[in-house]
Amino acid sequence: MTHLLCFGYGYSARALAGLLKPKGWRITGTCRNAEKAEALTREGVTALPFDGAAPIADLRAHITAGTHVLLSVPPGDDGDPVWRLHGADLTACADHIPWLGYLSTTGVYGDRQGGWVDEASDLIPATKRGTLRLKAERQWLEAEGLPVHVFRLAGIYGPGRNPLSRVMKGTARRVVKPGQVFSRIHVDDIAQVLEASITRPNPGTAYNVCDDLAAPPQDVIAHAAELLGKPVPPDIPFEEAEMSPMGLSFYAESKRVRNDRIKDELGVKLLYPDYKVGLAALKDDEF
Repeated sequence: MTHLLCFGYGYSARALAGLLKPKGWRITGTCRNAEKAEALTREGVTALPFDGAAPIADLRAHITAGTHVLLSVPPGDDGDPVWRLHGADLTACADHIPWLGYLSTTGVYGDRQGGWVDEASDLIPATKRGTLRLKAERQWLEAEGLPVHVFRLAGIYGPGRNPLSRVMKGTARRVVKPGQVFSRIHVDDIAQVLEASITRPNPGTAYNVCDDLAAPPQDVIAHAAELLGKPVPPDIPFEEAEMSPMGLSFYAESKRVRNDRIKDELGVKLLYPDYKVGLAALKDDEF
C-alpha cells in the first residue's frame, strides 16, 4: 500500500489526502495535541504527535518502501523544525522515499510592484516570513539523496476559508492599497498539483501554484459580496487600516505569478482558473 506521511496535517495536506485515500493510499499525519489526533483518527489518518520542539519517537519505523513525504510545517525563528529534528532521519531513509514535497510560498520572490514572476525569477524575499521559507527551501533542496519538489503557494482559499464566509460574518474588509495585486489558489487545485507531481516526479524542481488571475484584494471582497447579494464593504485606505503583522506582510508585496510550469510539465488543468469561478462554486456548495 502506498503511504503518504504529512508533517503538518493541515488544510492543504487534508485536501491531498482526500484525493489519495479513495485510491488506496495509507495516510499518516502529524499533529500538535491529543484533540487533533482524535480528529485525524476519525478521518482514517494515523496520527503522530509532533510539536516542533521534540522529535517523533522512532520516526524511521514509520517510513517503509514507497513512503511519500509532504512537508507543510512553517519555519520558525530557529528554522524549519522538520529539518532540524528529522532531516537526518529522512535523508537516511531516502531510498524508501520516491517523492518529497515542500510547501513554500510565493513570498520568496519578494515585492515586484505588480510585475510578473516565474520559477526562474530571482528570489529576493521582502519579509521575514519569506526569508525563512527561502532558507528552508534551500536546506531541503540541498539534502543529499532526497527527491525534493518545492511548491510555492499563492494565497489559499477554499471550503470554510474564503471571502464569502467573511462577508457573511461581517468581518470582510476592503483594504485598498493602490497598485496592490495578489495571486490566489483554490485548495483543491493545490491537491491536484501535488498529485500530478507525485505521478510525474522531477526532483529538484520548484512549481508556482496559483490561478490565472492576480487581482486587487478589494475586488475579490466586492465580488464575494455581490455573489451573496450583500452590501459591498466600504474602502479602507491602507494607511488607515489596523492590521496584524501577518496581514501587513501580505500587503508588503505586490506581484503577479506565472503558473505555466504546472500546466506544461504536470499537465494540470485548473479546476478554478480564477477567483470568480472558485467563489461561485463555493457559493453553490454553501461555502
